[in-house]
Amino acid sequence: MKYPLLILSVVFFSGILQAQQVIPLWPKKQMPNSKGIKIKDSIANERQYVVANPNIEVYTPSKEENRNFAVLIIPGGGYARLAHVVSGSQLAKYINTLGGTAFVLKYRLPISPDLKQREIGPLQDGQRAIKMIRALAPQYNIDPHKVGVFGTSAGGHLASSLGVYTEDYTEVKDTVYKYSFTPDFMILLSPVITLADPFAHKGSRENLLGKDATKEMIDRFSTHLHVTEKTPPTLLMHANDDTAVPSLNSVFFYTALREKGINASLHIFPHGKHAIALTHNPISTQLWMPVLDSWLKELGY
Repeated sequence: MKYPLLILSVVFFSGILQAQQVIPLWPKKQMPNSKGIKIKDSIANERQYVVANPNIEVYTPSKEENRNFAVLIIPGGGYARLAHVVSGSQLAKYINTLGGTAFVLKYRLPISPDLKQREIGPLQDGQRAIKMIRALAPQYNIDPHKVGVFGTSAGGHLASSLGVYTEDYTEVKDTVYKYSFTPDFMILLSPVITLADPFAHKGSRENLLGKDATKEMIDRFSTHLHVTEKTPPTLLMHANDDTAVPSLNSVFFYTALREKGINASLHIFPHGKHAIALTHNPISTQLWMPVLDSWLKELGY
């Protein structure tokens, strides 16, 4: 299977020269859930506000350091924008230092005027991305059974959705369709989990479901309510002083995982605020990176 690769730039990180590549998710004129409206990408201040053509950006480790696992990184932004640098490419380059191949997802935002059904647009792109990574596994020396997701904030909501929902929304039945969209592990950082008051991030809920979402829709997209025995192992990390997305979101998901007997690990740090970053973290919050590294090794990656 061949997909066009667009070489965007070359970056230098941790002594490793890496080519950043972009792979479109959908064949031309076959993007599902689209009205066919012509829109253009809009990027400002390291945020993307319009995603016209969803894709995955590829970041690869050196051949000597490749540990044969992959991570789909899903940026946050409250479903209104994508913080594709601080919770996208920066995390991708960190995953490279652990020996993983990272793919940053540029997914359609539910507020896009081109979407026919707003609430499933991001999920379609996320499912397609996981399938695409598995289809491309031989090309990047990845074990197709070691493909996980790493989502921050609203990206954590989308990442957890990929782990709990079993319905395939991708629709396009080409050579990629046959692959599984369920991740093998999940890393959720400051994730949006519940869409119900009083612990919901209201901006994410309104952008995903609209301002007049019914209880049925809120329950349908509150991911902790859909955990099953088949939900993959999950690492959750949050900060107690997160005023945007209360840390109880992670607690709800962890509790649901343990009730189903899923391998889960929860770390709530006293400080760090929302969307814990790679740098400038206070005291114990700096431990989140070695925790992640150790957790992946425990899983055998």
